Amino acid sequence: MAMSAAEIEALIRAALPDAKVTIEDLRGDGDHYAATVVSAAFKGKTRVQQHQMVYAALQGRMGGALHALALQTSPPQD
Repeated sequence: MAMSAAEIEALIRAALPDAKVTIEDLRGDGDHYAATVVSAAFKGKTRVQQHQMVYAALQGRMGGALHALALQTSPPQD
């Protein structure tokens, strides 16, 4: 069962409450999304650590309910 963009955004916001999240359904199939996540929690973290934080927020749904997610992450620009 595919996930909606709203579900993905809600999971990310639950784990990273300050995050600015933009979700785009790349194919219109509910399986392939792109997400841009900006959060102060990413400060001082490597890109890999930032992505791991987002994947953790998705609570194991990657590869199951969520087939593909292209991620762009960053801390806020000062």
